[in-house]
Amino acid sequence: MSEDSKYVEHCKGINGLDKVILREVRGCSAEIYLYGGQVTSWKNEHREELLFVSSKAIFKPPKAIRGGITICFPQFGSGALDRHGFARNRFWSIDNDPPPFPTNTTNKAFIDLILKQSEEDAKIWPHSEVRVEGLETLDYLDNLKDRERFTEQGDAITFESEVDKIYLSTPTKIAILDHERKRTFVLRKDGLPDAVVWNPWDKKAKAMPDFGDDDYMHMLCVEAACVEKPITLKPGEEWKGRQELSVVPSSYCSGQLDPRRALSV
Repeated sequence: MSEDSKYVEHCKGINGLDKVILREVRGCSAEIYLYGGQVTSWKNEHREELLFVSSKAIFKPPKAIRGGITICFPQFGSGALDRHGFARNRFWSIDNDPPPFPTNTTNKAFIDLILKQSEEDAKIWPHSEVRVEGLETLDYLDNLKDRERFTEQGDAITFESEVDKIYLSTPTKIAILDHERKRTFVLRKDGLPDAVVWNPWDKKAKAMPDFGDDDYMHMLCVEAACVEKPITLKPGEEWKGRQELSVVPSSYCSGQLDPRRALSV
């Protein structure tokens, strides 16, 4: 047994499903099935099982595994999609190039899993793997509602439908995180207090003669702007505005945004 396989073992589970067993030096262990990305066992150093899995659990797709730690995504309960979402009914894969773990640890018993979007998933749940950070809790004008003023409630801006907003009094740095390509665009600006965020989404994209039907899935408009309070110059006065874009690896998580740190990577 190799040094790494002492901590991370890839093997077959019930009905031949792929699973990973993690073993910690003190004797703790965990078992994760790639089907559903589901943790089905967690034992302490005394080998006591700490998780419940039904004795009648069906380890056979497309049925979800009953018990353990289930990933309910992108919805919990009933809705437009399958009950509790589809993530628990999909085969996850091992991410061999994950973002750096945010904490320092010498523990070798870990695994990074990733759920890759399929064409089927994209049809039933069209979404974006891009999010914008730095505009949380700010006021914005919603162009889809006659520029009515609202306050952003989310901890980051994500995209699941048409968006056309003008964020007011924004910071000088805004980050656009591209999770799929593990990169972050950092927008730095001066003299431009507002920011426009726009994506037409599917219906409007199809209605625009100079825009591809699927182009909305490959773009996002984030513009430095001055909208709420127009700049008026008197004779002889001048105004300067600046926008700077840079790209850095995505190595920080939501809630830990620090573009200055990212720019130093």
